[in-house]
Amino acid sequence: EVQLVESGGGLAQPGGSLRLTCAASGFSIASQGMMWIRQVPGKEFDWVATIDRDGIYPIYRTSVKGRFTISREVAKYTVDLQLDDLKIEETDRYHCATHITSVNYRGQGTRVTVSS
Repeated sequence: EVQLVESGGGLAQPGGSLRLTCAASGFSIASQGMMWIRQVPGKEFDWVATIDRDGIYPIYRTSVKGRFTISREVAKYTVDLQLDDLKIEETDRYHCATHITSVNYRGQGTRVTVSS
């Protein structure tokens, strides 16, 4: 069974940092691209970043380039998202997600609150 469990959210001040972790099970992250998405309650999901299945070519939403970093540890089955220089408007619930054989999977998410 595919499972994605996020952790690491919390409260950060504007300009602060958090590190989110996605623990994957039921499949190998070395064989799948992995992504982080975020959602404000009542709104659609916004894509944030993707790391390809080879772990070589991360891509980012324009607004987070240079501030967020996606990475993975295959042996630990984890995908991280380092959030630096956070902005108030980035208060959202962050989810990791993947797409396996025509099925989309998404974890329950972890809440990030950016406030002074």
